[in-house]
Amino acid sequence: MKIHILGVPMDLGAGRRGVDMGPSALRIAGVNEKLTGLRHEVVDEGDIPIKAPEQQRIRNEKLRYLPEIVRACTLLSGKAEKVVAGGGFPLVLGGDHSIAIGTIAGLSSYCRKHKKRLGVMWIDAHGDLNTDETTPSGNIHGMPLAASIGLGAIELTSVGGDFRKVDPKDVVLIGTRDLDDGERKVIKQYAVNIFTMEEIDKHGMSVIMARALRKLKPVDYLHVSFDLDCVDPQVAPGVGTPVKGGLNYREAHLIMETLNESGKMTSLEIVEANPILDNRNQSAEFAVELIQSGFGKKIL
Repeated sequence: MKIHILGVPMDLGAGRRGVDMGPSALRIAGVNEKLTGLRHEVVDEGDIPIKAPEQQRIRNEKLRYLPEIVRACTLLSGKAEKVVAGGGFPLVLGGDHSIAIGTIAGLSSYCRKHKKRLGVMWIDAHGDLNTDETTPSGNIHGMPLAASIGLGAIELTSVGGDFRKVDPKDVVLIGTRDLDDGERKVIKQYAVNIFTMEEIDKHGMSVIMARALRKLKPVDYLHVSFDLDCVDPQVAPGVGTPVKGGLNYREAHLIMETLNESGKMTSLEIVEANPILDNRNQSAEFAVELIQSGFGKKIL
């Protein structure tokens, strides 16, 4: 497989600084070398340049740093689409989760032009289904999935083109355990597929992944958006919005191993690794291990 690494060192969508160093942390943890070791061809496209918060001013407290986030996501959208059009696999390294607006926009643009159906597996402690009307913080990293299903500010929903990027029925949330009231309403109103931590506890990750992949069976391209805060903070402490009671080490790996076995995953992003909050790059190293499982590393 030809894997194109796209770094997006952005922390503008988050409430805490430091996640902009995530792509560097993942590279330091050896993501390029370890994928090459699995006999994949790796092309590191470098990082999209991002203006620091100190270079900007906040014009709208409900959409903090909106212009720069839109600019960066638009660039990312074009890069992601180009990789897929060339037969490559986009591996996006974040950065906060607002970057998913750009990744999904680019993949959706390609699918739309070629009459293909895009699905999204959203692995996250949070729903990221807020809009500028429901957000409690104004942080755009809580809005990318909403924007991708066509909800929220037009500046976000129109990145990569003014059309809905993914149908809510082709979205599956996994590992969710912290939702705002507005997000609960969206999930119910649009019938978004969701498997919470409670369901994972009851049925086990193997059953949940089988059900999730059945929901996504009709899609032609499957994007996996993996927020490290879906994992319990004891496993991945270096995240900006940790929530107790997350996935354990083996559950997280089983997700990626199952995706690899299914052959369904066509793009992947890993977001919210924050070295400032981490313990000796523990979270980034764990993230690279997950990436390896997603690209074929096995025990035997």
